[in-house]
Amino acid sequence: MNLAPSDLSHFDWDNQRVFLAILTESSLSAAARALHVAQPTVRRRLDALEHSIGTVLFTRSPAGLQPTPDALVLAGHAAAMASAAAAFARAASGPADGVAGTVRVTASEIVGTEILPPMLAALRARHPRLRLELHLGNRNEDLLRRDADIAVRMVRPVQTALHARRIGAVPLGLFAAPAYVGRHGLPARLADLPRFALIGPDRAAGDLAMVNQAGLDLSRDDFALRTDNHVAQLAAIRAGLGIGICQHPLARRAPGLVPVLPDLFSLPLEMWVVMHEDLKRMRRVRTVFDHLARSLADYLQGPAGLDK
Repeated sequence: MNLAPSDLSHFDWDNQRVFLAILTESSLSAAARALHVAQPTVRRRLDALEHSIGTVLFTRSPAGLQPTPDALVLAGHAAAMASAAAAFARAASGPADGVAGTVRVTASEIVGTEILPPMLAALRARHPRLRLELHLGNRNEDLLRRDADIAVRMVRPVQTALHARRIGAVPLGLFAAPAYVGRHGLPARLADLPRFALIGPDRAAGDLAMVNQAGLDLSRDDFALRTDNHVAQLAAIRAGLGIGICQHPLARRAPGLVPVLPDLFSLPLEMWVVMHEDLKRMRRVRTVFDHLARSLADYLQGPAGLDK
């Protein structure tokens, strides 16, 4: 690639959207489905982009289309442009001084699946012109790059130019379903845990390190069921597969889980609500931020707070 700045003026954003879709999907047909366009359109736009920058972006392989080194260099820039375009669309979706339009919220899978939905339902009942986007994932989205408007995070944010509110610390503990306890009883001490069916991480070394630092002495082989998906872990605990780690407020939900060694193991996990400093002036974003902060504070006090 060897482009002068004047060459950039004729770039077509739709071509770059196609480029990003092929990067993600690894085939023209899958990219076309993701973009809801015809495959020849994807092929035409890729050809146009490659012609405009004078380089090949993908090569064919048995695994599908593979990005060239030049494509990998461009990927981050195209992703940043996609985030900026999405942020622009959200900002333009409603008046800055009204509670209408689109707000994008990001949270972990467990928070977004188990905790936020009733809170967002109450918010939408109060402000029906709001449109909410909920992105779930355990990777922290970059609020400075406007990947999302608001984030619920379980670690203290370190980026500057962010407005952050600490909600409190969510207590984590060991829990089991009543049916499992009825069949197998409870351990008397932490050293007894490997004799029970344990539910825990698969390849997420950070999760295992965190619980071991809190007092457990377990290896990956000690778990009878391994998964890095926290929603799946909770479902397995509720189904009676074994003992696992759960947030105390979630464990209190009916029919309720049985605490295991509560005096010997407890792990506090901080909860923050965060947004970009510039978005404080946008009323709909501030409304969602304040509602989530209040609702999550209620959540830490117990299930009764979920509908507040």
